[in-house]
Amino acid sequence: MRSPDDYSQDHGGSPPRQILTPSSLNRLVRDLLEDALPLIWIEGELSNVARPASGHLYFTLKDASAQVRCAMFRPKSGWLKFRPTDGMHVLVRARVGLYEPRGEFQLVAEHMEPAGEGALQREFEQLKARLDAEGLFDPARKRALPRYARRIGVITSATGAAIRDVLSVMSRRWPLAEVDVLPVPVQGREAPPAITTMLRKASASGRYDVLLLTRGGGSLEDLWAFNDEQVARAIHASAVPVVSAVGHEIDFSIADFVADLRAPTPSAAAELLVPDAAPMRRHLEQLRQRLAVLEQRKLQARIQRVDHLYARLQAQRPQARLARDRERLINLERRLLGVQREQARMRRVALERAYARLIAQHPRLRLPLLRRRLAELSQRLRHSVERRLERERLTLRQAGRALHAVSPLATLERGYAILFDEQGKVVRSVQGVSEGAQLRGRLADGELPLVVGLKLKAEKPREQ
Repeated sequence: MRSPDDYSQDHGGSPPRQILTPSSLNRLVRDLLEDALPLIWIEGELSNVARPASGHLYFTLKDASAQVRCAMFRPKSGWLKFRPTDGMHVLVRARVGLYEPRGEFQLVAEHMEPAGEGALQREFEQLKARLDAEGLFDPARKRALPRYARRIGVITSATGAAIRDVLSVMSRRWPLAEVDVLPVPVQGREAPPAITTMLRKASASGRYDVLLLTRGGGSLEDLWAFNDEQVARAIHASAVPVVSAVGHEIDFSIADFVADLRAPTPSAAAELLVPDAAPMRRHLEQLRQRLAVLEQRKLQARIQRVDHLYARLQAQRPQARLARDRERLINLERRLLGVQREQARMRRVALERAYARLIAQHPRLRLPLLRRRLAELSQRLRHSVERRLERERLTLRQAGRALHAVSPLATLERGYAILFDEQGKVVRSVQGVSEGAQLRGRLADGELPLVVGLKLKAEKPREQ
């Protein structure tokens, strides 16, 4: 029999032909593909995404009419900045190749990113450079925030987590500030014009000491409304200072660069906008004590002056005038003491009211709400764990059925048998089995002892 790499000569003098094995053919096709298309960019939709314990990533990239298998090996699969899922639209840089053992065409991915994100990043950099050249980011034009803002306008989504964080921090730190929520959509096509309009209205109203433009974290596409040129120009034209707190600490938007102050998170922005009430309460108490001391000193000085004047009048001894002046001085002293007591009482009442308002915002009053929230989250966690366990049980049952389908026992149930020799090895050929040898035949429902009677010779395959 010829070896796979032999050349055979047909009768009649025809030219020689090369006979390839599947391995050599697949290797040849792989080399041709890698030489013709060394590195390409391809865009499509993810499906059949799988990440086994090895850490490699396997998936299918498809469009409306075709699909191709892809693999992304460690460590590149561990460098991804997002979690690939079925249905996600991505842009992939890959090498074209062939998986030799199965002869399957595939791509070996080197890099992956959400489709459109690279274009958005380039657009972001271009707009940033243009606005910077126009002077919108100039530090010299940025205004300082008011120390004690009376009214604050918060431009954000009325249902997002950002506004809850902002209101919670402000009510805890400085409950005296009036906070108005100015609701706008914070992502999507309608977001940029709505944010621009709200910035202009809030600036023109003259009601606010400072404006806060904020939203929670998200992808570059989610935060794109805050990279809009009209939004940037509205911030620049605002008559009052604007604070920008968009996304997480690592997120930067055009609004952050134009605003008078950029905060890393919505909660941090709230802390920058209002002072802490506790130090202010201590400062007010110190002022009250100083005021009481000053009033006491003034009262004592006036009493001493009255006594001095009375002594001078006594020395001159004008009896009638002295009597009238004495009576008048006594009345003035009483009135003075009454006015001072009333002023001191009014200041005490004002301080007591301010102190009562601060005490009403004590964190101890919020503990029952936080405990109920903790109980709800605990119950949701238990339900989530139960659902996860049920999904894992279903996956295990499906894997068991799949394993049974490829088991050799299933083959035996269809009428096949496996022969074992006296050492327990599987008999794969008649070669090496002598007459009289004792064998065991494994069937679906048990084993049969067998003895070789007449040994048949194995037929050699015919040469072509």
